[in-house]
Amino acid sequence: MKQTPAGRPTLETVARAAGASRATVSRVVNGSTTVRPDIEERIRRAIAELGYVPNPAARSLVTQRTDSIALILPESATRVFSDDAFFPGVIRGVGEALEKADKQLVLLLASTRSSHDRILRYVHGRTVDGVVLASMHGADTLPEELRLAGVSVVTSGRPLGEATVPYIDVEHASGVEAAMRHLIGLGRRRIATISGPQDMVAGRERLAGYLAGLEELEGAAPLVEEGDFMRQSGMEAMERLLEREPDIDAVFAASDLMADGALRTLRRLGRRVPDDVAVIGFDDVETARFTDPPLTTVHQPIHEIGTRLAEQILRLVAGEEVEPAVVLPTTLVVRDSA
Repeated sequence: MKQTPAGRPTLETVARAAGASRATVSRVVNGSTTVRPDIEERIRRAIAELGYVPNPAARSLVTQRTDSIALILPESATRVFSDDAFFPGVIRGVGEALEKADKQLVLLLASTRSSHDRILRYVHGRTVDGVVLASMHGADTLPEELRLAGVSVVTSGRPLGEATVPYIDVEHASGVEAAMRHLIGLGRRRIATISGPQDMVAGRERLAGYLAGLEELEGAAPLVEEGDFMRQSGMEAMERLLEREPDIDAVFAASDLMADGALRTLRRLGRRVPDDVAVIGFDDVETARFTDPPLTTVHQPIHEIGTRLAEQILRLVAGEEVEPAVVLPTTLVVRDSA
């Protein structure tokens, strides 16, 4: 069979070629299992020979599905696409899982209130079947607003307030406590931290892990400077810590990028790592293996987080029950910096 000069083949074209009704062809295209196998085979053969491609808009009217999932990141493009940060790994994990399920990933950035409102309008237009949210700051109302609008939502990280939608997170505090035990076991006594933003659960829980670990050192006072998880903030925070306490002999940074920044400041100021100052990060991104020296860090399964987020949202969209909270383990990876 050959396509006629009329142009793009339609359901009617396929129906005539297969000797079936338009309604039957439509059922096959939309995945119905009620069509007789021999008729379905004729229709699928006609679809292949004619090169028929379903019209997505028309199909969504029938199925009430767009086959698209939005990944919303309340961050700037600069932060999201920074080299070897947390986000690329999550995006890969979500994207690969959706691709296997034959779904489309729609990436949306919402770093301002106006973009927040724009995204609400976009999602309310039923342009996606569900939403994955990551990197929430403060008491972000977006998950609850989407839920109340009837949109399926899963978040990466526990919200600061009450969790009203399912989420995937990791064991932040216990991972940091393991890092602190390692530093104390190395004989370090003046341990500082470069914390993450305190308007994020990850920042708060990693600081809590540092404070809990510090209790093992009798009389030790906390030494804290806050960063924003990015490299530049780690460089600046390390310098402030050394100005306050020149005898620091270890530092835990709440992200690998901040740890890399700390390493650069220590090297610039003539401090040897780990001889003078031991350094541990958190994330285990690719950068951690190539810092100078290679970085000891708390590994979190970033790609798996993305995969799990995709699996959860697909189940919700399909009307299935999901666990309200999934918390993945973290592990200490020892390299040369501590």
